Amino acid sequence: MSLDCISGKTILGDIKNVANKLPPDSVNMLFLDPPYNLYKDFNGDSFSRKNIDEYSAYIESWFPKLIPLLKKDAAVFFCADWYSSVSVFLTISKYLKLQNRITWQREKGRGSKRNWKNSHEDIWFFTNGNSYKFYPDRIKEKRKVIAPYRIDGKPKDWEETEEGNFRLTYPSNLWTDLSVPYWSMSENTDHPTQKPEKLLAKLILATTDINDLVFDPFLGSGTSSVVAKKLGRRYAGVEKDRYFACLAEKRLQMAESDKSIQGYFDGVFWERNSLKFQKMSKTVLSEKDIINSRIL
Repeated sequence: MSLDCISGKTILGDIKNVANKLPPDSVNMLFLDPPYNLYKDFNGDSFSRKNIDEYSAYIESWFPKLIPLLKKDAAVFFCADWYSSVSVFLTISKYLKLQNRITWQREKGRGSKRNWKNSHEDIWFFTNGNSYKFYPDRIKEKRKVIAPYRIDGKPKDWEETEEGNFRLTYPSNLWTDLSVPYWSMSENTDHPTQKPEKLLAKLILATTDINDLVFDPFLGSGTSSVVAKKLGRRYAGVEKDRYFACLAEKRLQMAESDKSIQGYFDGVFWERNSLKFQKMSKTVLSEKDIINSRIL
C-alpha cells in the first residue's frame, strides 16, 4: 500500500499480518502502546502476564517488522508500565537509539495492602538515528508561580497578569500534568487503557511537522490519530478489534468540528486543575490558527 492509501485510515487487522503491506520509509513518528505485561481484557481478547523473557519475545514477534517503515529521522515512543519497561529497554535498544524515558503520573489506580500503589507509567523515547526532530519551544508548560521572584521590583522568569502569576517552562521527563480521561471528559471512551489526548499532543508537537505521518499499530480507541488530525499531521493506525476501530472512526469524525485538546491552550500546556485560568485566556486555537501558529 502507498502512503496516500493508508493516510487518514484506520486499518482493521493484526499488525503482524499488516506490517509487510505498509509503505517503507514513510513514518515520521511511531507511537507504540501494546498490551502491558499484566493481565488485561480488551473487549473479550485477554492478555496474560508473562515473565521478562516471554514479554521480550512478544515484542520481538512484531517490532522488527516495523523498522523498515521508519524514516531516517523518525521518533519512536513506546508506552509501558514499570514491569513492561524492563523488556522494552532490553529489546528496542538493540534496534534504535535510546534518547530518554518519560515518566508520567497516572492519578487513577487501585491501592494495595502489600505494595505501593502503582500510579505512574513510562514512555520510552527512541530515534532511528542520531539526527532527529525535536522542538522544545512547542511544548512549553504554563505553571502558576507560587513564590514569585523579582529583581529590582520586576518579575524574574515569570509574567504578572490579571489572571495570576505564571511561568513558561521547558518540559522535563517527569510529567505530572496529565489527567486520565474521565467519564465527564469528551475524549473518554470505554477502552480500558486509553491515553490522554494531551499526552499525544506533547509527543506529536515535539517531534513532527505539519503533514508528517504519525503511525500507531495498536490504535485502540484512536487517540493518536485524533490528536494528529487536530494538529494538522497525517495519521494511520492498525487495530484488530472492530469495536475499538469504530470508536476511533467516531472520534475522528467528531474531530472535524472539535479541535480542542484538554489542557492545551494558547499554544502552551497548562498544569492540571488550572481550567479556570485557561478559560480566562484566549479561546482554543482553530485548525487554521494551529497551522499558521509560531508554535509549529
